[in-house]
Amino acid sequence: MPIPQDHIRRTLVEYAQAYPEESPALAVLHELLDEGAEVTSRSELRAHATAGAILVNDSGQALFVRRLDLDRWLTPGGHVEPGDMTLMGAALRELIEETGVRVSMSPVDHRPVHIDVHLVPADETSGEPEHRHIDFRFLFRTGGTDPYGPAATGESDDRAWRAIDALPDERLRQRVRAALD
Repeated sequence: MPIPQDHIRRTLVEYAQAYPEESPALAVLHELLDEGAEVTSRSELRAHATAGAILVNDSGQALFVRRLDLDRWLTPGGHVEPGDMTLMGAALRELIEETGVRVSMSPVDHRPVHIDVHLVPADETSGEPEHRHIDFRFLFRTGGTDPYGPAATGESDDRAWRAIDALPDERLRQRVRAALD
């Protein structure tokens, strides 16, 4: 059973109330929801939801993974799956799958710390055309830094705690800093 559309709409409305300046960038998601599009399905190629996690430790560092397909250090995240019940749950699942992290953690807020709408280029290998990802990013805190278990996916091959300044998006860096203060 996919994440209910009313959960996505409610999450979007709460986020837009907190960050009204981002409403224009999120219009595409509102339109798709109004049309009844299944935005949690990868087959919705106009735009679909993804979920990401920023895990920050007591030293103020965020956990990154090196993505094999992109050869870049990023925060954990990925596509929503049919068994996911909430967007935050999808972000937490991705975090655990990609890092194997076994530390206790808790969400900083029930709302995403950031929603990023970005274009994904066409992938000739898979035949997937250009499309948009709407990445719901949630912030989690932990007091621990170890131990790791094995990552459950083959999407990443290394993980590391890095400064919050290593987050690739300035707005995300500002939001994480503000939430932690």
